[in-house]
Amino acid sequence: MAATYVLLQFGDDSFSHRFEDLESRPAFTVKTAHELPTIVVQVAREPEWSQQHPDIMGPNNAYLYFGPNKSRGFLVYGNGKEVPMAHQIRQKKDSSTSRYFTTQHGKELKWKIFPQKMECVDGRTTVATWELSQPEDVFNARLTIRHAGLCVVTEILTTLTLNRMAMALNWQT
Repeated sequence: MAATYVLLQFGDDSFSHRFEDLESRPAFTVKTAHELPTIVVQVAREPEWSQQHPDIMGPNNAYLYFGPNKSRGFLVYGNGKEVPMAHQIRQKKDSSTSRYFTTQHGKELKWKIFPQKMECVDGRTTVATWELSQPEDVFNARLTIRHAGLCVVTEILTTLTLNRMAMALNWQT
């Protein structure tokens, strides 16, 4: 069986929360980096967690640059090029709840969105699953990443965060 990595999400604000692994190591932090004139949110992969997994690839950070009134803007992975937010949460069919994104290496992945969870899919393979917690849990959600997702883990976390923000802000895709 392929290795899986579980991250627990603490906080339910899509603009400010953190993920820890099961050993309480910080894994990712989502926080507002700048507020005026428009909001910039940083998605940061934490070194303490990254160092435990040598197969992790890609940038350590992503920045989400919002337009006025938290409208869609663009995002940047590391020091890469600007990518429109709309391109990373695109919908192919009006009736579909799935949202597509393209990795920095040009591969298209899909988030399948359900009421209590989201699944990130590469072709027919689920590479990550985000699920809301139960009332008795001390965390808000659980993210399970399969080994195949480590090479795009920052992109997975960034697009997960972006999809949650889009739902919270009622963006029409």
